[in-house]
Amino acid sequence: MNLQTKVAVIGAGHAGIEAALAAARMGVDTVLFTISHEAIANMPCNPSIGGTAKGHLVYEIDALGGEMGRAADAVTLQSRTLNLGKGAAVHSKRVQADRKRYQAYMKGVLEKTENLRLVQAEIKEVRTDKSGHVCGITTHLGELWTCEAVIVAAGTYLESRIFVGDVNYESGPDGFLPSRGLSASLAALGITLRRFKTGTPARINRRSVDLSRLEIQEGEKDALPYAATTGESYLEGAAQLPCHIVYTNEATHRIIRENLSRSAMYGGHIHGTGPRYCPSIEDKVVRFADKERHQLFLEPMGADTDELYLQGFSTSMPTDVQTDMLHTLPGFEKAEMMRYAYAIEYDCCDPTDLTATLEFRTVSGLFGAGQFNGTSGYEEAAGQGLLAGINAARKIKGEPPVILPRASSYLGTLIDDLIIKGTNEPYRMMTSRSEYRLLLRQDNADARLTPIGHEVGLIDEARYAAFLQKQANIKAEIARLRATHLSPARANPFLEKNGCPPVHTGVSLADLLRRPGIDYAMLAELDGDRPSLTRKETLSAEVQIKYEGYINRQMGEVSRHERLESRMLPSTLDYQSIKGLRIEAAQKLSAQRPATIGQASRISGVSPADISVLLIYLGLH
Repeated sequence: MNLQTKVAVIGAGHAGIEAALAAARMGVDTVLFTISHEAIANMPCNPSIGGTAKGHLVYEIDALGGEMGRAADAVTLQSRTLNLGKGAAVHSKRVQADRKRYQAYMKGVLEKTENLRLVQAEIKEVRTDKSGHVCGITTHLGELWTCEAVIVAAGTYLESRIFVGDVNYESGPDGFLPSRGLSASLAALGITLRRFKTGTPARINRRSVDLSRLEIQEGEKDALPYAATTGESYLEGAAQLPCHIVYTNEATHRIIRENLSRSAMYGGHIHGTGPRYCPSIEDKVVRFADKERHQLFLEPMGADTDELYLQGFSTSMPTDVQTDMLHTLPGFEKAEMMRYAYAIEYDCCDPTDLTATLEFRTVSGLFGAGQFNGTSGYEEAAGQGLLAGINAARKIKGEPPVILPRASSYLGTLIDDLIIKGTNEPYRMMTSRSEYRLLLRQDNADARLTPIGHEVGLIDEARYAAFLQKQANIKAEIARLRATHLSPARANPFLEKNGCPPVHTGVSLADLLRRPGIDYAMLAELDGDRPSLTRKETLSAEVQIKYEGYINRQMGEVSRHERLESRMLPSTLDYQSIKGLRIEAAQKLSAQRPATIGQASRISGVSPADISVLLIYLGLH
C-alpha cells in the first residue's frame, strides 16, 4: 500500500495541533500522528491557558491565524487578567479551561479540516534520502509513509518515564503509552538529545475539601476574549467557576523535610533537568527555607467533574507522603486524591541545532516544535508548532520562510532565545525575557502579526478587512483625542474631582488621559461626542496615548538594533580564518551558525569586541 503525504506531524499535543492545522490550512496535504486519539490536546498539567507572558503568546497565536485562542474562549471556566497593578506591558490574560471540552473542541476542528488526516499510530523512525533530506516515516505497525517534511512535536512522550518516590516505570503523561524507538532514530540522524524533567500535582475530589476554609478567587465578568473572532461579551451572563487559595504551613514543610530522601528527585532517581520557574513543592521548601508558607491555587478541571487541580503542589514524593502533606493544609484534612502527583522524565533536542524557522540545520525537512525543543508550557508549544507548520508548508511550496525577529513578538523572542542562547532547563516564557515588552503588549498582537498571518494564508479576507478597520478606528480615535481641547474652566472641575492638579491653559483629551489615575472611560463626562468603538479599540488607543513617550523610545531602540539584525552572515563563513576573532568566539559561531550579526551578538561567549571584528571583516570582505 502506497501511503504518502506532504507533511507528517508527530504528536497531537498543543504544538502538533497548531503545526498540522497551519500546514493543512495553507493547502498542503498533512497527516497528524498520535499514539492515542484520547491524548489529543491533552492538558496533563495545569488546566489553564495563558498567564504571565503566556497570555501574550496566545494573543500572538490568534493574530497569526492559530487555533488556541478560539479554543480557550470556547471552553472558559474562569478568566482573569494578571498583573493589573503594574503597567500595560505585563497585563496577561489567563483562563481556567474545561479540560475535556478543550480536547473535544480541538479534536473536532482537526477532524473537519481539509487537507488533514488524523492517524493513531506510534512513529518509530524518520527516514532520509541519500541527500540527507527527510523522505518518510515508519510506524509501529511497519507502515511507511513518504513525505517531504516531518515536524517532531512529541511533547514529553519520548522514552518517557514516570517517577513517584522510589517507584518508576515507562509511561507517557496521564498513563498514556510512551514513545519508544523514535529517539534512537533521531540520534542516528545526528540530532543531539538531552533529558529533561517536569512534574504535576495530585488531583483531588471536590467533595472531600472544606472550601469554606479557603480564600475564594472569582473571575472577571468583563474579561475580553483571546480571539479576534470571539465576541467581546462572550462571558456575559456566564457563571464562572471560582478558584480557591490555600497556603502550606510548618507541618507541611516538616513532613517534606523529613522525607526528602524518599523524593524521586532528592533520592537520586531522576537525572533529567527540571524547570526552574515551576519547581516541585519539596524544591521550594529546600530552596526557600526561610519562607513560612507557600501559596497554592485550587482550580477546577471542568464544569462536569469534581476533580480539582492543586497548582503549586507538584511533587515526586511517595504516595503515603503525598497524603500526609496534603492533609496538613487547612480544609484538606480529609482530602481524597483521585490521581497521585508524579514527575516525568523525557528526551528532547538541543534547540541550538535549529534555525529560526525551527528546521534542523543538519537534516533538511526535519522540524522541531514544543517541549521537544526544550520548552515548557502549552502556549510556548502551540506558538512553535504554528511557526513550524507555516515554514514546513512554505518550504514545500517553494516560498520564503517566515522568521519572526525579537522585536516582533514574544514568539520571536522565544525562538531566538532557544536557537541562539539554548537552554539547560525547560524554557518558560516570561515578560522579562523581552527587551521590547512595552511594544509587545496583548492589545497590539494583531497589529504586529495579523499581516503576516494574512500573507501566509491563515487569515481570510473577511477577518483581514475587519482587522484593517479596527486599526483605522484606533488611529482615528488617537488623532481625535489629541485634537480635542478643553478650556481650564471645563477641565479643572474634572481634575479636582479625580485628585489631579489643575491646568492653567487649554488641555487636550489626550493630555488628560496621560494623567495618573485617569482612564478612557472616566473621560466620557467631558467627551459627549466620542465615537462608538469596541472595548479592544478603546483599550489600544488608551495604552498608545498613555505610554507614547516610552513606546517611541523603545521603537528607537528597535531601529538601532535592526541595523545589526539586517547584517547577514554568510552560511559558509569560515570563522576560524578571521584574524582578531577570539578562539572561543570562532568555535561558538562555527557551531551555531547565526544568520545575522544581531544573532551572533547574543551568543554566550561572543563579546562586543568579537562583533566589531566581524563588522570590520564584512566591510572589507
